[in-house]
Amino acid sequence: MTKLTSPSGQKQGEPHLSRGLSNRHIQLLAIGGAIGTGLFMGSGKTISVAGPSVIFVYMIIGFMLFFVMRAMGELLLSNLDYKTFSDFAGDLLGPWAAFFTGWTYWFCWVVTGVADVVAIAGYAQTLWPGIPLWIPGLATILILLALNLPTVKAFGEVEFWFALIKIVAILTLIVTGLIMIFSGFSSSAGTASFANLWQFGGFFPKEFMGFVAGFQIAVFAFVGIELVGTAAAETKSPEKNLPKAINAIPVRVGLFYVGALIILMSVTPWTQFQAGHSPFIGMFSLAGLGAAATIVNLVVLTSAMSSANSGIYSTSRMVFGLAQEGDAPSIFGRLSSRKVPQNALFLSCILLLSGVVLLYAGKDIGTAFDMVTTVSAVCFMFVWSIILASYLVFRKRRPELHAASTYKMPGGPAMVWVTYAFFAFLVWALTTQTDTLIALLVTPIWFAILFAAWLVLRRSPLHQARIAAHADAVREEERVA
Repeated sequence: MTKLTSPSGQKQGEPHLSRGLSNRHIQLLAIGGAIGTGLFMGSGKTISVAGPSVIFVYMIIGFMLFFVMRAMGELLLSNLDYKTFSDFAGDLLGPWAAFFTGWTYWFCWVVTGVADVVAIAGYAQTLWPGIPLWIPGLATILILLALNLPTVKAFGEVEFWFALIKIVAILTLIVTGLIMIFSGFSSSAGTASFANLWQFGGFFPKEFMGFVAGFQIAVFAFVGIELVGTAAAETKSPEKNLPKAINAIPVRVGLFYVGALIILMSVTPWTQFQAGHSPFIGMFSLAGLGAAATIVNLVVLTSAMSSANSGIYSTSRMVFGLAQEGDAPSIFGRLSSRKVPQNALFLSCILLLSGVVLLYAGKDIGTAFDMVTTVSAVCFMFVWSIILASYLVFRKRRPELHAASTYKMPGGPAMVWVTYAFFAFLVWALTTQTDTLIALLVTPIWFAILFAAWLVLRRSPLHQARIAAHADAVREEERVA
């Protein structure tokens, strides 16, 4: 698709986002996106079903998603006019891809954001017993709106401190655990030692299917890792800062996920972990830190707030981009005087209010949210797959841009197909448990709704012109190639 751009790289005549995110913002945003509440609260369940093999689960998922991020990085830097991965999907695959990718990513974060609002209300009630659930739920939405309305720099600053709190909590756990291990700390759970990793049935005590079950749960912890791609249009010096953030992903996964899990299972044998109980609270309590429960609950509360903050940011930017391409109502394509898409922000916050309603939906709300977040994770896999498909088309149709790239994806097309095979494995893993299988079977409903909407939308003169322009551009690129 041919884009009319100004010398600055922006489309002429359209409002554009401000590049207000600095290097430290984008670095911490990348860390915050890679570390979710899944590590603080969900790792107990992951360890209980997979045992020490969960270490390899996180390493493999992080390794595979690194290639998705590298493909995304090469594409975003090939044309600084791209605001998000929805833009390059539409440019390379066609207008349908921008529509499906943008709205699916929006849907993913709305669902995740609603779940976060519910989680925050639950954590708040633990810290302040007796508080009505609607108060922290509504307060969360109002706080996030207030933080995001001023400028994108304000969002970046908040995420910087949210991510820093998570990092300090994990590093404190690792240092405390190492002291306990090297001092031979003993408790009712046994003696802290690295030998605990293999003394209770080896690294694969639940055999292959236990290993598979670990993937089914752990993949949700990586949702949001692509957030740096959504922030690309508002990043200062993206040519330098985006590669730095993406290249550090393996180190972050190794330290914050793998490092923390090794310490947790060395201090306490994996057989002692239970779903629904935070391993972090357990280890700090063992160490005699009486305030551990309150501290970790505050950290988890911050982590959930960080996730919801990221959700509001990314959904508003995605709807803004969709509106500018005619894929969403034009009212959402307007910017405030501070270069913030405030109408899109209001839409996200209104939808998050459904989380406050769901707080009173009944006792099965936990089960319901397990299912909808599974739907969200499957949709994230769709977005990751579209990024890889865009990369393959980019390599084929624009070889000169690939050759000129200073940030090429390692492994090229071969690693794309390896990653696709891994995603197929993840989908199969989701079929092995009843709750995730149901969510997997429900997911196509979303794509059926999108397909019906696209059939209507594509008939408009604007979209007919876009489809024709894309077809002409493809023919021209193929002729030149």
